Amino acid sequence: MLIRSWNLFHGNTLPPQRTGFLGEMIRVATADDPDVLCVQEVPAWALGLFTAGDVAARPRVGPVPISARLGHRLTRPNQGLFRSAFSGQGNAILVGPALRVLSRSVLTLNPRRFRDGRARVLGLGLRARLAWAKERRIVQAVRVADRDDRTFFVANLHCTSYAADERLAEAELLRAAWFAVSEAQPEDVVVLAGDFNVTAARSSTLRSLAGAEWGFSEPGPGIDHILVRGAPATPLRRWSDEQRAHGGRLLSDHAPVELEIT
Repeated sequence: MLIRSWNLFHGNTLPPQRTGFLGEMIRVATADDPDVLCVQEVPAWALGLFTAGDVAARPRVGPVPISARLGHRLTRPNQGLFRSAFSGQGNAILVGPALRVLSRSVLTLNPRRFRDGRARVLGLGLRARLAWAKERRIVQAVRVADRDDRTFFVANLHCTSYAADERLAEAELLRAAWFAVSEAQPEDVVVLAGDFNVTAARSSTLRSLAGAEWGFSEPGPGIDHILVRGAPATPLRRWSDEQRAHGGRLLSDHAPVELEIT
């Protein structure tokens, strides 16, 4: 089973420009028919293109879904400038035809009560607290079965980016891991995929998840990861720049990562 994850950067290139390339990104990411594609930073108007799409940061121009369509119109004149300012963003999962979806679920990673509790424990100052509250983050999940009735619980997350204190992302990552192993059935292979916004070199949570107590596979070198528990998996592979290039442009500010569950 091929699992792929990609932060789509709202459909922007690197560096961003006026035109959006979300459609091309989806075509590139699905050209070889991965079994599961997990994506982050998807404009709210595009979430319906996927098997499961959930809003994280809501559009700022009214209620969903009307605001998603309006946000798309407002963003279109300059995709690189406006990004998610009007259109909002979310996480999405595309499930291939060889799998059938058994259930869906979603959890907010940074609700106020959780933030307040962790802020006291971590001793966070006002600036860090405000940064953590700025944008809603979620983990979404699908439980799927293959043709041999083997089941997989795939969780797709995007943790808070706050370089001044990566403990915010660490707290969300641990919350997502507890969510995944708690929601999964005992027989499920559990997959944690997405933009964790922490690296293995600095993250005690990532090291813990790869340890004997949690039993997940080893993380990759960057901030985009796919962790597997309950089955052997290949090492994480990061796409080269050539693989995500399009017309002389580099799609997204992140490279896709992938692995195979064997």
